This record gives sequence, structure tokens and C-alpha cells, in this order.
Amino acid sequence: MNKSFNPSVPPVRPAARPGRKLGPITGTVGSAHCAWLEPMRETYLLSGLTLSELSIRMRLAKSKLSELLRGTGLYPRWEIVFSLATELQMPYWPLYRLWRQAAAEAHKSREWIERSSERTALTTTHAVPPLDHRAFRELVHDDYDRYAQVFILDADLCDTAVSDTFDILWLRWNNALASPDIRRFAWSVLRATVMARTPHLDGRPELARAAFDTVALHALTTDTERMQQMAESLELFKAMSRLPEHQLDVMVLRRLCGIAPVDVSALMGVSLAAVRSDERHAVHFLESVICPQTETEGSSA
Repeated sequence: MNKSFNPSVPPVRPAARPGRKLGPITGTVGSAHCAWLEPMRETYLLSGLTLSELSIRMRLAKSKLSELLRGTGLYPRWEIVFSLATELQMPYWPLYRLWRQAAAEAHKSREWIERSSERTALTTTHAVPPLDHRAFRELVHDDYDRYAQVFILDADLCDTAVSDTFDILWLRWNNALASPDIRRFAWSVLRATVMARTPHLDGRPELARAAFDTVALHALTTDTERMQQMAESLELFKAMSRLPEHQLDVMVLRRLCGIAPVDVSALMGVSLAAVRSDERHAVHFLESVICPQTETEGSSA
């Protein structure tokens, strides 16, 4: 995994546009809907096109376009999303997959989904990701999957989260290439996608279920040993969920996935020194939470 992947391209700057500024995405939009809506908004804002221009090209009212790009109103039919994607020159296939998934999560029936897209023929022109996207996916896929499995125990949901990550990256590939570090950009997409499907307790990712699937637990032979190890694992995982984001990710990759520090550095797009520092601070915090009495007794002696 210790490989560099950060093609150098000039930064993409949003073009100035006249007229009223597009409002934010409404707070009621779900994570699956945001998965394709945010890249579409991002592409629109960078395109230099105005809602008036798009309205004329698409023969759709500006108010409807604004609703679509803000996630207000009813969940949009695919033919409208496809029409806007065509004007913005976005790849259709990842957008369509994400749109279908969000439609299902919006409780749209299978018949509605099929009827909504039956008039739109998807060409194969945009069916294959860019070559560098495919190379990047091959490089990081297995490690992304191992990370996701820690948080999402359902195999199908885990596969979906990782697949969605690469679809979102495909939609945002130009922005990823223009970012300071493509690996760091991609990791932020993976983390957001995984966390959207991770159960949370008091605003923190719930890792307790993963404690029942630890290597240490399976290596034990007696029920007493398993119960003791399970209690220790539950306490450790509960404490881990309180770590800051970067420290939690480093600990998951290092201690639960068994990835070497240099490879964690390459995977997350951060320096090796930062990885070691995050791990050191995380271990110190966990020891202070899990073994405070032992430390106090040792200092008193």
C-alpha cells in the first residue's frame, strides 16, 4: 500500500455568476440523497452556468431547478436529474446508481423508479471511470473495505458503502485531482459514507458490536475466558468511540485492521509523523480511561 497517488493538476476555481446565490441543501435531505446531490451542486457551482441558462436549455422552470439543487420538494425523477447531468457533463452511471439507492431510501416503489427512468436511455459513453480513478480504486479498495467492516457489520451494507464511496469519487474526480492530496480527499469521502451507515450512540460511532468479532475473542477456548475478553473489548471499543476522528481512524487501521504505520500514512494521505502522533495520543487516552486506578496506584508507590 505504500505507494504515492497524487497526480498534479491545476486547481479548479468556481466561476463568477450573476443572479441570486443558490441556497443551501435543506436539512431534511438524507445521506443517500446527499451522496449524489452534493457532487451535482459542486459541479454546477464550478460550471459558470446560471439557473436561467439551464432553465432555457432544459425547458424547466428556474424554481424547479433550484428545488432540485437544494433537495426541497418531492424526490426528483431520474429524467430530470439526467437532463441536468447532461448539461453539466457529469458521468451518468455512478449518478444513476446513487439516485436509485436514494430513491429506495426515500420509500419510492420499484415501479416508480423504473417508470421514472424508462424514457431515458443511458449510453455507455460514461460507463467506465477514468483510468486513474480505476487505478486508485484498485490500490485502496481492500483497505477501504477492511475499515468499513469495523463499523458496518452487515456485509451487504458494507459493500454498498464502499461502492458508494467510489461512485461519489467518480462524480467528484476532477475536484479530487485538484485537491492538495487525492488520498486525503478520498479518505474524507470514505469516512463520511461509512459514518452515514454506522449506528451512533450519543453522537459517537457505536463500536460495541465489533467487540464480538475480535480476533482475541475467537482465539479463546473457554466460556470464562471469552466473557472476560468480551468485557474488556466492550470497554475498549466504547472508549475508542470517544477519540477524535483522526485518532479513531488511525487506531482502527493500526490496531483493528493491522495496517503498518507507513501504509496508514499513504492510505489517509497524512504524514507518517502525524500517524504516529495520533496513535500515541490515542493510546495514552485509552490507557487513562481504561486503567486509571492502576496508573494511580503505580504513581503512589
